[in-house]
Amino acid sequence: MDLIGFKLLEYSIPETPGVYRYYDRYERLLYVGKAKNLRKRVSQYFANQADTHRIRLMVRLIERIEFTVVDTEHDALLLENVLIKKHQPRYNIRLKDDKTYPFLVLRNEPFPRLEVTRQVRRDGSRYYGPYSSPTTMYTLLDLIRKLYPLRTCALNLSEDRIANAGYRPCLEHQIGNCMAPCAGLQSAQEYRCYTDAVHLLLKGNLRGLLLNLRKQIKACVARLDFEEAHTLKGQVELLERYEARSTVVSTTIKELDSFALAQHQDRAVVNHLHVRNGAVMRSYNLEIQLGLEEEPSSIMAQAILEICNRFEHQPLEIVCNVMPESLPFVRVPCKIPSDGEKRKMVDLSLKNAFFCLQELLRKPEERQFASRSDRLLQQVQKDLQLPQIPQHIECFDNSHTQGSQTVSACVVFRNGRPSKRDYRLFNLCEVEGIDDFAGIEEVITRRYQRMLEEGLPLPDLVVIDGGKGQLSSAQTALVALGLDHLPLLGIAKRLEALFKVGDPHPLMLDKKSPTLRLIQQMRDEAHRFGLQHHRNRRQKAGMQSTLDTIKGIGPETCRKLLTAFGSAERVFSADLHQLIAVVGSAKAVLITGHRQKTVPK
Repeated sequence: MDLIGFKLLEYSIPETPGVYRYYDRYERLLYVGKAKNLRKRVSQYFANQADTHRIRLMVRLIERIEFTVVDTEHDALLLENVLIKKHQPRYNIRLKDDKTYPFLVLRNEPFPRLEVTRQVRRDGSRYYGPYSSPTTMYTLLDLIRKLYPLRTCALNLSEDRIANAGYRPCLEHQIGNCMAPCAGLQSAQEYRCYTDAVHLLLKGNLRGLLLNLRKQIKACVARLDFEEAHTLKGQVELLERYEARSTVVSTTIKELDSFALAQHQDRAVVNHLHVRNGAVMRSYNLEIQLGLEEEPSSIMAQAILEICNRFEHQPLEIVCNVMPESLPFVRVPCKIPSDGEKRKMVDLSLKNAFFCLQELLRKPEERQFASRSDRLLQQVQKDLQLPQIPQHIECFDNSHTQGSQTVSACVVFRNGRPSKRDYRLFNLCEVEGIDDFAGIEEVITRRYQRMLEEGLPLPDLVVIDGGKGQLSSAQTALVALGLDHLPLLGIAKRLEALFKVGDPHPLMLDKKSPTLRLIQQMRDEAHRFGLQHHRNRRQKAGMQSTLDTIKGIGPETCRKLLTAFGSAERVFSADLHQLIAVVGSAKAVLITGHRQKTVPK
C-alpha cells in the first residue's frame, strides 16, 4: 500500500481503542496489533520511515487493513491475544507453549483421581503446575498419598455402577492406600473432604490446611477419639516437614505474583513466581519469539495474560520489573517495587528469567554478550536506584566557540552498547552567547517534545554532561513537558561526581565501577560526536568567502569571479570594466558599491 492510498484510508479509521489487522495481496494475515487510538497507531507505520528492515518489509506487503473497535484498551488486549493465538501471524511475537513440564490433575469424576499428565485439556478437571522439577512433583505426590488415601484405579464409579457392578476391594485397600469407594465402603462426602484438602495443599494454602487439621484434632480429643486424633497429628507433622522444605522467600507476603522480563535482540523470557504464605508455589518461564519492534510494556502485558490464562489463575497483587501497558484484570494492583520484600521477589524472578534466556541463546558469543550486558545493566540499576533496568539511555553534550555556532549532541545506548543510527545533532538557535543552561533546556525540550508527538518510546535514563546547573535546566524542560518521572542524571567532569534530581549530595562511585565507566563512555561519545559536527560547522564557516556576504551575489557568481580572478582580494582590486566582462554590469555595480562601503576612508 502506498502513502497516497493510506492517506485516503486513514480518515475512515476512528480515533478509538481497538485492534487492527494487516493483510497482504494473498489475504494472508501479517500482523495483529492493539491501540488506544487506532488512527494514530496505524498512521505511525506509514507516516515515518521504519527503523528496522523487518517493519519496512511488512509495510510494503500491506494491501488491506481491517480494524475492530472496542470499548476500552483492556478489551483490545484480550481480543488481540485471542486473534494472535488463533491465527499466529507472521510478524507477531510467538508465545512458546511448553508442553514438556508435567502437571498434577484431579480428574472430573464422581471420585476424582490424582494423576500426572503433560497435556492440559478443558474437561472440567483441576490442573496444578506445571512443575519444572519432576522430583519436587513426585515428592509432593508421595506426601499426598501418605496423607489422603485417594483411589488410583480407572473404574467407572457412578452410583449405578457401584450399586450393580459388584466391585471387590483390591490390594490397595488391603494395604491401607485406598478406602475402597468402589465397593461402597466410603461415601462421596467423605471422599470430597480428601479432595478438598488436596486442592488446598496443591494451591499452596498450607496454613489454612494445618489450621483445619488442628481444629479436627481438638474435636477428636473432645469426644475422646484419640486414635483418629493420632492419625491427624501424623498428617500435621508431615505437612510441617514439607512446609519447612519449601522455598521460603518472605515471612510477610501472604499472596503475590511476580513477573520479570529479560530480553535480548529477538528473544525474550518472562518469569512468573507465585508466592503464597511466603513460599514459592510456582515458577514458570514463558519463552517469547519477538516479531516487530515490540515495546517491553506490550510484551509484559501479553505475557501476564497468557500465563494467567494457562493456569486459570486470578492474581490478587502483581509486582514486576516492567510496567505492563494494560492488565486483563480489574482492580488488581500492579507496581514496580523500589525496595523491601517485594523488590527481592522481583529480583529473584528476574534472575530466573536471565538464566532461562541464557539457555535459549545457542551461540556461545550471543550467550556471553547477553550475560555481560545484562549483568552490567542490572548493576547500573542497582547503583543508581532506578525503577527499572536502563535498556535505553540517552546522553546530551553541548559544544560552542566562544558562544557562537552552538550545537548539541544526543547519543543513544541500547542494552549497554551505542546505537549509532539513533544519534541526533541539534543546531541551537535560541541560545545567545555562552549559556550552557539555556542550551540544555532547549535541546531537552526539542528532543522529547518530538518523541512525544511521534509516539516514540522514551528512555529509561537521561544523562547530562554537567553539574547541578545543567541538571536543573534539564529538569525544568522535562517538567514543562510532563515528563518529570524520567530518571535524570548529571556527571561533573572534574571529580566524575554523579548528581541526581532532589539529592543535594553527589554520588561518588568507585573509579573502577562498571556503572561509572558506562556513563563516562556515553559522556565521551557525546563529546566526540558533538565536537566533530562543531568542527565541520567552523570549517564551513571559515571557508565562506567574503563575496558570499554581498547581497545579490549568489554561489554561481562567486564561482565565476574566483575562477576568473583567483581570490576575493583580486576581485575587489579589479576595475569596473574587468568585472563587467565576467559577471555583467548589474552585478559589477553591486561589487564596486560593496567595496566602497567596506574600504576605510
